[in-house]
Amino acid sequence: QVMLAETGGGLVQPGGSLRLFCTASVAASGRTFNNYAVAWFRQPPGKERSFLAANRARDGHTTYYADSMEGRFTFSRDNTKNAVYLRKRKLESADTGVYYCAAEAGVITTRIRYREAYDYWGKGTQVTVSS
Repeated sequence: QVMLAETGGGLVQPGGSLRLFCTASVAASGRTFNNYAVAWFRQPPGKERSFLAANRARDGHTTYYADSMEGRFTFSRDNTKNAVYLRKRKLESADTGVYYCAAEAGVITTRIRYREAYDYWGKGTQVTVSS
């Protein structure tokens, strides 16, 4: 059982920067935060939730990005704090949406970009890019 909480959203001007935080509370289950793949997804207004980036310990904490997002977002992880972060600079109006973090143990590589692979989700944090 993992509980996730995202923070860091808000109103940002175009061209500004974004830094989101996701902290996890892992119930006593023999697993630690390090055992979980953790991902960021984004849901723009009126659109589906889509994958941005994910990281898991199984392959040395390799980070996977959506094809269109690599180089635009930066994912980082701190297992000592049970936290992951997402950064982006030069925000555009298209970056508006609700940003979610998700976690799951045992996610295989071919599924890591699919929201259906994750059972644990935060409530999301709203990011609005507007002048």
